[in-house]
Amino acid sequence: MKNKGVLLFVILLLAGFAGVVGKLYFDTIEAPVEVELAKPEIRDIVKKTVATGSITPRREVEVKPQISGIIETVHVEPGQVVKKGDLMVTIRVVPDVVRLNEAEAQVRTAKLNERNAKAEFERFSKLKEVVSESEFAKQELAYELRQQELRARQSHLQLVREGVASGSSAASNQVRATMDGMVLNVPAKEGASVIESNAFNAGTTIATLADMTDMVFIGWLDEGDVGKVKEGMSLDIKVGALGETKLKGALEHIAPKASDNQGAIQFEIRAAVEMNDAVFLRAGYSANASIVLESRKQVLTIDERVLQFEDGKAYVEIPTGPETSEKRFLELGLSDGI
Repeated sequence: MKNKGVLLFVILLLAGFAGVVGKLYFDTIEAPVEVELAKPEIRDIVKKTVATGSITPRREVEVKPQISGIIETVHVEPGQVVKKGDLMVTIRVVPDVVRLNEAEAQVRTAKLNERNAKAEFERFSKLKEVVSESEFAKQELAYELRQQELRARQSHLQLVREGVASGSSAASNQVRATMDGMVLNVPAKEGASVIESNAFNAGTTIATLADMTDMVFIGWLDEGDVGKVKEGMSLDIKVGALGETKLKGALEHIAPKASDNQGAIQFEIRAAVEMNDAVFLRAGYSANASIVLESRKQVLTIDERVLQFEDGKAYVEIPTGPETSEKRFLELGLSDGI
């Protein structure tokens, strides 16, 4: 029994030794190299750059009141199409007490002056035959000037009291559209106070109007690509809200100065969008524009992953047998990165 145990131990030891030797041998044998083959094809190559931005109307204006007061009636709503001159908002004027008292005092003074000038003119009219023509003309002119002054003071009083002067469009309690277009938003609400637009105050925005038939793409381009584009280049614009629908555009402006856009140096670009009657573009749609920098039609192409380089020259391995190949140097052209 003892001899059998020794024999079994020797057999196991030899088997283990043989296994180790076999493993070391197979580890020294190189696995066959799998070669990836790529076949050249005739196709188009297009090199593009992408600008991110949004669709916005070319003409967008804010309508502001010419007088201060309280909004009485709002006549429009967002999405409504209006013509220049259409009534948008009616304002109820709350007259300032000081200005109102001053205007009333000026009217009273103007009436006294006009009454006095009238009496003088009537007196000279009775003496027309004994006074010179120049004296009579002077009194007639003075009377007409006093009449004109009275009308101006009365008009000013009406303006202070009601917000509108008779026969004048300089200021009005009716805010009207300043252009043809669509109402984008109406921040003014009935009962809200508004401030007039003047040299010292921008005024309260009553509504925003825009021409929705003339849209532009405003985007940002990295400084590495801005030198490769120029005005007149065509763009393929993809609007996220429209799915796979693409729009055409033409680059019309490149900003001469860069902007720091969240740490990235970028240039603003503007492109005219070709309108599509089947698609309604809303102001503020986010979009991406692809600009074609270069293109080649129907040229011999190959995947870049099979290219190798030697001393700055590109080459590929051409198989000549089951385990042999030869180098074939290439003259490269345009690349789209793929």
